[in-house]
Amino acid sequence: MIDRRNLLHGGLLGAATLFAPRIAFAAAPTDKRFIFIIQRGAADGLGIVVPVGDPAFAAQRGILGDVAQGGMKLDSTFTLHPALAQIGALYGSRKALFAHAIASPYRERSHFDGQNVLESGGSGPYALKDGWLNRLLSLLPKGDARAMAIAATIPLALRGARDVASYAPSNLPQASDDLIERVSTLYQADTQLHGLWDQALATRLLTGDLSADNGRNAAATGELCARLIAPTNGARVAMIETGGWDTHAGQKQRLAGQLRGLDAMIGAIRTGLGAEWANTMVLVATEFGRTVSVNGTGGTDHGTAASAMLMGGAVKGGRVIADWPGLATASLHEARDLRPTADLDSFIAGAVAAHFALDPVATLRVLFPMAQAGRVMEGLV
Repeated sequence: MIDRRNLLHGGLLGAATLFAPRIAFAAAPTDKRFIFIIQRGAADGLGIVVPVGDPAFAAQRGILGDVAQGGMKLDSTFTLHPALAQIGALYGSRKALFAHAIASPYRERSHFDGQNVLESGGSGPYALKDGWLNRLLSLLPKGDARAMAIAATIPLALRGARDVASYAPSNLPQASDDLIERVSTLYQADTQLHGLWDQALATRLLTGDLSADNGRNAAATGELCARLIAPTNGARVAMIETGGWDTHAGQKQRLAGQLRGLDAMIGAIRTGLGAEWANTMVLVATEFGRTVSVNGTGGTDHGTAASAMLMGGAVKGGRVIADWPGLATASLHEARDLRPTADLDSFIAGAVAAHFALDPVATLRVLFPMAQAGRVMEGLV
């Protein structure tokens, strides 16, 4: 594990910029590409980058304590979920890293508010009306400030003053996890409908129809993204929406399916980009994590800190960045959640600044204007 204090860019440099400010903008045309994959629904970081080496892990996780069996050992503390075979290979070749116990400034547990903070880059829900990914375009050379959303509509992260495009294959609408959860609650007290509904959900799990993005169509989505950003005149920034990460029940099987889809998506992006993978960086992040303990239906509930992924040809990977707080109950946030010890905003700003050769402090100021000045993670790319 790497102590986050060694990765924070600030202090003297932050003070120095008051007297000798550096230009934030990329001066020359860039062939760099950046993809943001959002995990909507609060992905369980403890089930993805699994802290099996934490002494409290097995007792706290109960029936979810064996999810890392067969997975890649990352270091003495963490093991990668076995469904992430291609991402694990990137880690082995030092082209992927993971950040753990990481969170945005948001500390409540509403999906809508949490996603708003993650995408807007504000310090609280609805504090900003545009998105940090759109603001990133203002730092790129004018001829390269092209962005694409792989979604039916443009997500908040890409909305703002800069024009962006969106593209998604035409499909019939899929039932969202929120709708399914509401119907489950509605039928819970009905002796006849409750059983029928549970049977339908079990069938849905067995067929792997978890979500339009992360299930059977995940690889196709990755291939599509690669086709849109690979050309010289293609987009330089792209965003992919994935759903289905809200694992309140049956998490072991559901999360495995989600992760197989994500793994296939990353593999398809890498294959589709070919030589341009060397110029590409992929960020995977979620709005918040999930509870440390398992609930009564084999799932987990809304939590706080989570994990994030950074992958690409220039990423300084092969490591887990974590100032690990521990899973003993006394160490948890509000005695239930993984406690945040790293700032997602500074992680993103540091990665993006290094990738596009931007000034890190100025990049943080533009992308996350409400963040504490001068604290940017370095050494990621």
